[in-house]
Amino acid sequence: MAKQGLKKTRDANKKQMDLLLRLIIGANVIYIVVRMAIMHSSFTWKHWIGLMVTSAAYFLPYKQLASMTETNYSDEGELINAGYDLNTGGISEYLQDVIFITLFVQLMSIISDKFWWTYIVIPAYGVYKISGLLRGAFFSGSSEGEIEDEKTRKKREKMEKRASRGKMIKTRNR
Repeated sequence: MAKQGLKKTRDANKKQMDLLLRLIIGANVIYIVVRMAIMHSSFTWKHWIGLMVTSAAYFLPYKQLASMTETNYSDEGELINAGYDLNTGGISEYLQDVIFITLFVQLMSIISDKFWWTYIVIPAYGVYKISGLLRGAFFSGSSEGEIEDEKTRKKREKMEKRASRGKMIKTRNR
């Protein structure tokens, strides 16, 4: 009963990874059948490169997610670690977003080659997140030359005083 949470995480991760694999295989099959078989007259070397790019864009995040969700078992077969929970967000969410954007680009590029421009979303979002981190690291806080109003000063002093006091621990005497 104690390992029930680990088993649920393992099962949810397996279900999510199976879904991603089915989506990737389905999108590749649709792209190959429609683009190569049905629309073969318009299939050029650029489309081969596009197929290779999307295959790499599927493989790398999927492989990373698979390594993150590896489970560990003891010698007796007992589950020790269920791996990273894919439902918690963070880097796993970004990797899944790359896979979903790649699905969209690959399937929509059947209609028009202009959908390849959608791939700009991935590095643009990365630049946006990094700029937010840099802005927070270099331009946060108050500078020494900045004038503090009365209300902010009192609030800061109150917080400093509260922090310097320490916490009181109540105990019960017997």
